[in-house]
Amino acid sequence: MFANMLGSIVYAVIILGVGFWLAKLSSNFLKGLLDRQEMDPSLSNFLGNLVNVAVVTFAAIAALNQLGIQTTSMIAVLGAAGLAIGLALKDSLGNFAAGVMILVFRQFKAGDVIEAAGVTGVVETLNVFSTQLKTGDNKTIFVPNGKLIDGNIVNYSAKGTRRLDLVFGVSYDADLAKVKSTLQDILDQDARILDEPAPFIGVLELADNSVNLAVRPWVSNENYWPVYFDLHETIKLRFDQAGVVIPYPQRDVYLHQKEAPKAQSTPRKRKTKTTTTGTTT
Repeated sequence: MFANMLGSIVYAVIILGVGFWLAKLSSNFLKGLLDRQEMDPSLSNFLGNLVNVAVVTFAAIAALNQLGIQTTSMIAVLGAAGLAIGLALKDSLGNFAAGVMILVFRQFKAGDVIEAAGVTGVVETLNVFSTQLKTGDNKTIFVPNGKLIDGNIVNYSAKGTRRLDLVFGVSYDADLAKVKSTLQDILDQDARILDEPAPFIGVLELADNSVNLAVRPWVSNENYWPVYFDLHETIKLRFDQAGVVIPYPQRDVYLHQKEAPKAQSTPRKRKTKTTTTGTTT
């Protein structure tokens, strides 16, 4: 009996040793495979550790079974505990699943400028549960991945270039040919504006108070905001030099004055005094 117990203990130790060895081997293999696919390091490390824990848990249960310990009830308890934990952490697990999807499909990466979940900023850190963004005014915002994946994600850094969509209004009395040539000259003199695709200038709308022109040049991502602000200032100054009027919103108001009716005079009633003369007999 002692020999049988000793043999069971030896087999259990061997199973544990092989389990730890397989867990490490599987974890390293998965991490290497994900690294070759240029996956995010946080995702590869997390999945590698998850595989490690799963293999070690399986080996521990097998070793306990080899020692004659009934593991059926233990597995049931672990399953129930896992279910309870999963229900309690459903939001976190949802964020985890969303983070895995973002990392796998590579919708954005660290350093990209994105707009999602009502926030616009530079991606600083991408984790499996949340994404850290830095806004333009240097605020750090942690956005749960579940909120990111639920809506639209606008990645401004996915392409190397961006188009500026500007609108300028001029007076109806302005010479449109002169206005367009002035705008074209401004765009040609700015070296940051790309020649291809070519900038577009055209009449966008005949509005109530002005003729609105669309100005749409292309620039590289890093020059978007500098060109945006510089063009507004330069166009205003050049319009002033060329005598092009940028009209204010205006409204014509017509006043109709109605003369009050003349008061009619009412004739005054004259009081008459009547004298009655009678004879008494």
